Amino acid sequence: MNSIIITGGAGFIGSHLVRRMVKKYPETKIINLDALTYAGNLENLRDIENESNYTFEKVDICDFSAVISAFKKHNPDGIIHLAAESHVDRSISNPIAFVNTNVVGTVNLLNAARELWKDNMDGKRFHHVSTDEVYGSLGDTGFFEETTAYDPRSPYSASKASSDHFVNAYFHTFKVPVIMTNCSNNYGPYQFPEKLIPLMINNIIQKKALPVYGKGLNIRDWLYVEDHAAAIDLVFHKGKLGESYNIGGKNEWKNIDLVRLLCQQMDEKLGRTKGESEELITFVTDRAGHDLRYAIDSSKIEKELNWFPSLQFEDGLSKTIDWYLENKEWLQRVTSGEYAGYYDEMYKNR
Repeated sequence: MNSIIITGGAGFIGSHLVRRMVKKYPETKIINLDALTYAGNLENLRDIENESNYTFEKVDICDFSAVISAFKKHNPDGIIHLAAESHVDRSISNPIAFVNTNVVGTVNLLNAARELWKDNMDGKRFHHVSTDEVYGSLGDTGFFEETTAYDPRSPYSASKASSDHFVNAYFHTFKVPVIMTNCSNNYGPYQFPEKLIPLMINNIIQKKALPVYGKGLNIRDWLYVEDHAAAIDLVFHKGKLGESYNIGGKNEWKNIDLVRLLCQQMDEKLGRTKGESEELITFVTDRAGHDLRYAIDSSKIEKELNWFPSLQFEDGLSKTIDWYLENKEWLQRVTSGEYAGYYDEMYKNR
């Protein structure tokens, strides 16, 4: 492809994907569209920001005129859509923001792609990145499959489910060449510290309370972010149009067990007394509508595209902790909001 637009490329998963695509496909122009909201951080891409095949555009996907303008300017052959509001707690306090970004923003992108490619859709691809949360909640057994009925339980998952349905509708109604992936919980470097793992790492460093919802019995399947980026790359290039692919890490952990493992590894790495960080665990009132268990069946992407997760959770968690300990200044800046000035420094005079 001559050019690919990646939305949300300054975010956690997006920055890993942008870095991978810029380095792996030097002859392809990679255009990063990001609104730079609180979780979007251009510092995540400092190592590739000056590469000749990389371009950043500050665009809010809720603004259709800005979206279509960027599309016409760069004339992409492919779109990988990651831009989203993704934090469940924020969706409970402000559902409309999730409707605007995740639903309206996605439809804006679909309409722009349809307009741009209306004369020739051959060789074009629109890859929509979604979540396993659209499937609802599992009991003690079973796995989410691509054919599992949608049953969203939070405003966040409802907004993502809606966007998924629009993506499928544009494939069947308008023949937009779409493909979709639904992933499990991601973790790794550059994740904004509102999410469980970086929040706990940051609080352990500062010896603050470690808040765990309810009794900590909720179960999640954890996927290392670089494995996810590799899967997106593979599905985008080789997946079957009109299909969806589930991407999971095969690493199910109860939240309380995860936090305890994190405490153990952190104590060892920080030279603290064994069990010191576990004393910081504090059980708090459970989240409203908190899904019990997520678990993904990844057999489709494994069989059709030969993708498998590369890391077991203990190893991936150790690598993640090491990154945060080696990048305490990054952690301090994103939690203080100082990183917002980086955009002005880099782009205000361009």
